[in-house]
Amino acid sequence: MKTFFAFGEQVDGYPVRVVNERAVRAAAGLLFVAAMASFMNAYLLGNYQPTRLFVIVFLTDMSLRMVNPRWAPSMIVGQWIVRNQNPEWVGAPQKRFAWGLGLLLGLTMLYLMVLHQMMGPLNMLVCGSCLTLMFFESAFGICLGCKLYNLFSRDQAQLCPGGVCEVPAKPRFGLGLSVAQMAVLVAFAGSMVLASRWVDQTGGSLGGFDDMATVEEMGLSASAGAAGSAEAGRCEVPAFARWLGHEAQWKQHNHCN
Repeated sequence: MKTFFAFGEQVDGYPVRVVNERAVRAAAGLLFVAAMASFMNAYLLGNYQPTRLFVIVFLTDMSLRMVNPRWAPSMIVGQWIVRNQNPEWVGAPQKRFAWGLGLLLGLTMLYLMVLHQMMGPLNMLVCGSCLTLMFFESAFGICLGCKLYNLFSRDQAQLCPGGVCEVPAKPRFGLGLSVAQMAVLVAFAGSMVLASRWVDQTGGSLGGFDDMATVEEMGLSASAGAAGSAEAGRCEVPAFARWLGHEAQWKQHNHCN
């Protein structure tokens, strides 16, 4: 039973309990993909149901991580994905602190969206924060929540990803890029601006999704129902969709013309 609730692993030669950073990054990537998919459904289509489901998934996963990372579904799958890679052991205490912040964000979304179906700027802020944290973790191996650990803990973080905790601070001048590398970045950005203008100029009659043939125009629509006050009431755009400027997306998702 003690092992079940033990947070992290005790590995010989390491002064603190540790977790496998490779599995952590894989798990963060899995959650990021699911979070982005649900977020885009809400933002582009006005369909908030996938986001509400993801909040439950995320909150359950984070709760299990706080007990023991080895029992969290995303960590189980992530560990299996990187099973053939040598583990990179990093300190567990700061990870637990960072995941505690994730749990707090999940509880906020549970109250706002899942239980009370409240939509607004606070939701966008919390979702954006979660996406940012997961993206930095999975893409760069940077645990932003871990960086706050030293501000609230007497013990300084040890065994950070990439050894950044153990590397002595040295003054660095510039951006750490050579002149040639900076020139490549500037040239790439400039060429993409020119490419964007060319795409706009050569688009012809191509438009966005609003200009594409609808399902009804392709002859695939279901038989038309009786029009009346009931249909008008069903297609009335709710206040939160109007506030977000998603009237068109909400109507498209709900098959309202």
